[in-house]
Amino acid sequence: MSQSNYFKGRLYIRMAEDLHLGGMSEATYTGYLRAVRKLADFSKTSPDKITEDQLRRYFLHIKNDLHYAYGTLRVAFSGIKFFYTRTCKRDWQTLKQMKLQNVKSLPEVITREQVLQIIKAANTQRMAVYFWTVYSLGLRMQEGLNLQVGDIDGTRGMVHVHRGKGAKDRYIPLPSSTLHMLRRYWSAHRHPRWLFPADGRDHKLSTNKGASTAELPMSPTAVQGAIKKITKEIDFGKKVSLHTLRHSYATHLLEEGLSLKAIQKYMGHSSLQTTMIYLHLTHSAEVDSRQAIEQMFLTPPVNWKRN
Repeated sequence: MSQSNYFKGRLYIRMAEDLHLGGMSEATYTGYLRAVRKLADFSKTSPDKITEDQLRRYFLHIKNDLHYAYGTLRVAFSGIKFFYTRTCKRDWQTLKQMKLQNVKSLPEVITREQVLQIIKAANTQRMAVYFWTVYSLGLRMQEGLNLQVGDIDGTRGMVHVHRGKGAKDRYIPLPSSTLHMLRRYWSAHRHPRWLFPADGRDHKLSTNKGASTAELPMSPTAVQGAIKKITKEIDFGKKVSLHTLRHSYATHLLEEGLSLKAIQKYMGHSSLQTTMIYLHLTHSAEVDSRQAIEQMFLTPPVNWKRN
């Protein structure tokens, strides 16, 4: 995350440290720093010198002028509130009174056939294997990128996901097809740690310890760029991102008859309420319900011979 002319140096480092001490995920860490940087750039002053009136104008700007979506607005508000309650404390009524309308929108999902279309359209073996792995395990983007060789238990057919959202570990069933695909891909680079290592300096997979990138997993930018390019070429008529594969995984499991409790466990959801959203996305569940209703009320207890 780059600094800016108005948000840099010791103040930037202090917030970054506060985020680390708060146990924030990498995505939250990046999003919160970006939120404060944008506030500083808008106000053209260091965030520790911004007034409450300037803060109010910025929130009105991103809400009414830029029309930020709910999720983007929530990250902006949360990041700025974190800064002014942890890093640079301010007792401002604006931060206490601001409320965001919680928009409950259903996630987009695609069919299994469409998932295969995406994988077949990948122009590298690495991306094809990564997409299939994320889909077949229901992983978040960062969870897939951070998979390590030791996380794969081929004997038990399980994957150990370390430090998922909320710093929670979980175990996920490993399909044999995914295991074979990962083994074949790993044999092409044999990195001692990462299943999806970053490119080396020569833009080839490398285990050379002299190349700093070889010690890191593949970058989120590479993954996001690849999925964006593919879904632009294949128009599904809906907005599809890498996270769509995770939503589709849960929906497809539900359609196969897995219980909500099992899906909650595999997805790493803290609340069953979060998992229940997939009930609204599965077509087969609606078909099964319709058939069950028809059978239940097949013969009405009415004697039509009576007047």
